[in-house]
Amino acid sequence: MDNRAGEMLVFVRVVEAGSFSEAARQMLMTPSTISKLIARLEERLGLRLLERSTRRLSLTDEGRIYYERSAALLAELDDIEGALAKGARNAGGIVRVNASVAFGVLGIEPLLPAFWEAYPHIVVDLSLSDEIVDLYLDRTDIAFRVGALSDSGLIAVRIGVCRRRIVASPEYLERHGTPQTMEDLEGHNCLGFNFRRAAPVWPFREGGRIVDRILAGTLLANNGETVHRMAKAGVGLARLADFHTRADIASGCLVEVLDGIGYDDEEEIHALYLGGQRMPQRIRLFLDFMVPRLQQFLRGGVKE
Repeated sequence: MDNRAGEMLVFVRVVEAGSFSEAARQMLMTPSTISKLIARLEERLGLRLLERSTRRLSLTDEGRIYYERSAALLAELDDIEGALAKGARNAGGIVRVNASVAFGVLGIEPLLPAFWEAYPHIVVDLSLSDEIVDLYLDRTDIAFRVGALSDSGLIAVRIGVCRRRIVASPEYLERHGTPQTMEDLEGHNCLGFNFRRAAPVWPFREGGRIVDRILAGTLLANNGETVHRMAKAGVGLARLADFHTRADIASGCLVEVLDGIGYDDEEEIHALYLGGQRMPQRIRLFLDFMVPRLQQFLRGGVKE
């Protein structure tokens, strides 16, 4: 990989520091690494840039020219990056975002204050719904989707994987018993959703294939947060994403059941957006800010 700018920076720092050891200290490198980089630079150029002695370093005529022009180029590079950073901070406009209720509340909303601190002029139009939206018809810039993706002309950035957990409150399990097998679920009140099928379906991966289990319950909701609240209230069992339930499991408000019996119930999460060479800066800034932090969120914590 061509790293001439990096070599220039090391050379300039050596000249200004007056020694390999002081430049190494400033750049958090070892003197031997600095020496090897300078030797490689001289070998590539076919020129001696520095005269070395036990007391001090001095520039050759070619080294002086290389130093002066390198320092000017690095200063110009700093100016370019500073101007771009200032332009990014002043970026404005609206970013229309859609996400599921739980992912939006727990994942996206806590990041927004820091996003606005970095980009105070960008307006985030955030819609939370567990229904699938059409980015074209609903004028949505970015949609965070949980589950399998359909073929489309949209660009998908993988955020990570969420595991579905079956949970219930301790009070519910005390009254109705704890299921030990997936077949035992048929005897429980399994809270479901109304936006996928008329009857609640919990898919499980068994032996390399997906098995849909149709389960009965007293609730059909159009979002995971309602199901989550009813599970905490002791109404029944719920199948929810791990990021939605991990805090309650840790506190004891919810208990995971059927953990470790061999089924695989995972779904991927992606950020979807309309592609193109002229993506508005506000959308690129939102994605660049959110994606790595949401990836960390799915792994268990937000890292600034």
